[in-house]
Amino acid sequence: MKAFAALQRYHRPTAPLLLDFLAPSALHIRQYHATPARLAESQSNSKPKYVLSKEQREFLDSALRVNQAGELAATLIYTAQTPQVVRSHPHLRPLMKHMYDQEAGHLRTFNQMIAKHRVRPTAMYPIWEAAATFLGWSTGVMGREAAMACTEAVETEIGTHYNEQIREILAWEADAHSRGEELDDELKDMLATFRRIRDEELEHLDHAVENDSKEAQPYDPLVNVIRLGCRAAIKISERV
Repeated sequence: MKAFAALQRYHRPTAPLLLDFLAPSALHIRQYHATPARLAESQSNSKPKYVLSKEQREFLDSALRVNQAGELAATLIYTAQTPQVVRSHPHLRPLMKHMYDQEAGHLRTFNQMIAKHRVRPTAMYPIWEAAATFLGWSTGVMGREAAMACTEAVETEIGTHYNEQIREILAWEADAHSRGEELDDELKDMLATFRRIRDEELEHLDHAVENDSKEAQPYDPLVNVIRLGCRAAIKISERV
């Protein structure tokens, strides 16, 4: 209980950060199409806009739901790991804060996106919250190497998933160009956001390896179990 109480002193996400996505109707809502200003601007563009199919819109809904859930879990993992890690390795405090701050920024971004596009958040939120907190706390207790192995495993799966989303939207862009059309500006912005966040997640993976993630004992079982859990969470959050 003392270990969990200590979590309150380290980068605890505020209630709005975790919960503001639960009330999307309170925010300005737009679907996956241009804003009025962008629509007026696009009228002067000779290329028609690429119209998403029902299946493509459902893909984006699923992508945003999974991404929001994943970033929520990441903030909770770092929140729970930090007390144990920096107690034994104070020099890692700036790195842990840097990674947490980036994840908190990612979470705010996806909170805004799912509210803006009226995407239903995952119903698994309470379970993911408990699981992420336990994963972060338990790997933090195991030591710096295990905490970094957790980051390596999670970011490997998250980076792979972002890459899959980016490839899918790039395929739409190629299809649009073959038709003499182009993606809507809002979808282009979303693609750029996915790429930026993907790169920051892979930066965390590099930090983990640089800080001896592969020295964790037992490395292979720990990483494989975490990666399997991440893949399962992604699949469930896509639908539930």
